[in-house]
Amino acid sequence: MNKRCLHLLFCVLFLSVFSGCTERLASPNPPPDMTSSEPSPSAAVSKGMLLYSNAMASAEDVSDWVMEGPGILTFDDGWMQMSSPNETMHHVFWCPEEFPDNFIAEWQAQPLKTDAGLTIVFFAAKGANGESIFDPSLPARDGTFSQYTEGSINSYHISYYANAAHNPDRGHANLRKNNTFTLLQEGKVGIPTYSDQVHQIRLVKHHNHIQLFVDGDKVIDYTDDQPVINGVDTGAPYTSGRIGFRQMKWTHFQYRNFNVWAID
Repeated sequence: MNKRCLHLLFCVLFLSVFSGCTERLASPNPPPDMTSSEPSPSAAVSKGMLLYSNAMASAEDVSDWVMEGPGILTFDDGWMQMSSPNETMHHVFWCPEEFPDNFIAEWQAQPLKTDAGLTIVFFAAKGANGESIFDPSLPARDGTFSQYTEGSINSYHISYYANAAHNPDRGHANLRKNNTFTLLQEGKVGIPTYSDQVHQIRLVKHHNHIQLFVDGDKVIDYTDDQPVINGVDTGAPYTSGRIGFRQMKWTHFQYRNFNVWAID
């Protein structure tokens, strides 16, 4: 092959490579926007070791749980039903375990009456000085809301079913930080007001990042990184603590399959 042919072949190869590079640079599909506020899939948390599992199917299953206030329990077809006799008073039912700073908790919940009611999950609950919420030095609690929101224990709470008799059909969930009762986030609708279906609840606490899902839909998504909110000093993010289920006195719900995992 003479020099002229070699020169032409070299030019063709060069133009082909250059054209390919130019096409890639001008591609209409740029790389993902790394400034997006949505977490990337790699940042999603995953379940680690199972820390606690309770079917909540019988009185024996929850014999070591602690009821505060006049809540009564009945059990039917693998469900724990909770209500107040004659709708006397609000109540809180505490899991005896203390959970770490990072966890994923899941359970199923179903409204059994929809005329009125409100359900809350407390979590990361500890005494205001870091002691156990069951420390005998703390004032006794009987289900009165202010004892939990402005009293001697700290916690987060989320109201994920909101149809109180004095505020019917509110719908949306609220995340609050206690004991200052500070509203951190007004979320989306949790369990719909007039639902009589079974709902899957998932609570994620990853350090100061809190999420709650109902049937896979994200209802709460908040990072506790502002110690002072509306002039109120709410303090540092809460870490480990206990989980409790609260119902207002009009509520009749049933629960099952409460499980908590560490986060990998």
